[in-house]
Amino acid sequence: MGEAKLQPYRRHLLVCTGPRCAPDASEALFEELGKRLKTHGLVSGALRIKRTRCNCFAVCKEGPIVVVYPDGTWYSEVTPEVLERIIVEHLKGGIPVQEHVFHQAEVDRLRAGRNG
Repeated sequence: MGEAKLQPYRRHLLVCTGPRCAPDASEALFEELGKRLKTHGLVSGALRIKRTRCNCFAVCKEGPIVVVYPDGTWYSEVTPEVLERIIVEHLKGGIPVQEHVFHQAEVDRLRAGRNG
């Protein structure tokens, strides 16, 4: 069996498309994310963003939910307009869209614990 190959990526966006969160809006948002990543030139190269559908994050309210890794940033109530801001301000600019963040993991502390 051959070795699986995965192209390098800078960040990974997880979108809840489960049946409880906001199923119609979430699936449409996932598709829109793919289009917008392509428009912004984030589907290849050093800034490549990977996206994945997730069935449930166990926070079934205020969806659609989008999680940015490795940043550990959890967004709620993500609309196409908010998604555009996440792409421009967070993914490209490095600054989370604070008014839509409902959880921020302590990533630096977690990384230090793993390496220490």
